[in-house]
Amino acid sequence: MRRSTFQNAIMHLFLLVMSLISLFPFYWMVVSSTNNTSQINIGKFTFGDQLLKNFHTLTSQVDLPRIFWNTSKIAVVNTVATLVICSLAGYAFEVYKSKGREKLYVALLTTMMIPFAALMIPLFTMFGKAGLLDTHFAVILPTVSVAFIIFYFRQCTKSFPKELIDAARVEGVAEWKIFLHVYVPVMRPSYSAAFIIVFMNSWNAFLWPLIVLQSNELKTINLVLSSFASAYAPDYGLIMIGTVMSTIPSLIIFFAMQKQFIASLTGAVK
Repeated sequence: MRRSTFQNAIMHLFLLVMSLISLFPFYWMVVSSTNNTSQINIGKFTFGDQLLKNFHTLTSQVDLPRIFWNTSKIAVVNTVATLVICSLAGYAFEVYKSKGREKLYVALLTTMMIPFAALMIPLFTMFGKAGLLDTHFAVILPTVSVAFIIFYFRQCTKSFPKELIDAARVEGVAEWKIFLHVYVPVMRPSYSAAFIIVFMNSWNAFLWPLIVLQSNELKTINLVLSSFASAYAPDYGLIMIGTVMSTIPSLIIFFAMQKQFIASLTGAVK
């Protein structure tokens, strides 16, 4: 009994320490957003009185509503398109049987081993010839079909009760209606988890938007913050307040879908 209590105490202590280590960068970011550059440079760990000044400096240097609109538009459109395409693909790979299905699926998973750096030049050339450079469409299109998300939806579909599909087919329901009215409602937790993953990846995307977006009015929040950080004398207070603001949407999305996300990870299908 004592040994079990001691082990639980050690486990909780370890989890507490790891939680503090994980939360410290976020705490440092929030605290730094209330201080100026000199205070940040000396490592001030307490809240300051420069929050409003840093926010005013940020809004005076960039068109904040436009920047957030650009980032939100790319993230939302990319997330919705990715969920539609990848869920259809994952559903089809699991439900419909064909001779070359597994070979095609293996080839699809093999693409996960190709680093994006190897695809940047061909993609840039292709979009350049199509006249789509410096557009949000060029940012969204290469990421609407993700092998990992297709793999995720197929694995989730394995736990989907196939009897529902058979019953709907016996009733004469069209295949697209089976997917839309039977599959999607049941797999809502899986969609929520995928939404969080895809949205965060799209919201935090940096390398590909940096390559294809040149106009200032089209840039995302990450590109703007990067330009501030690369200045000769960066204003760290401005950078931190911008970073805090760019983090808020992801936090809202995660906490709003937290229950569905956990249900999907535990394999809950209602």
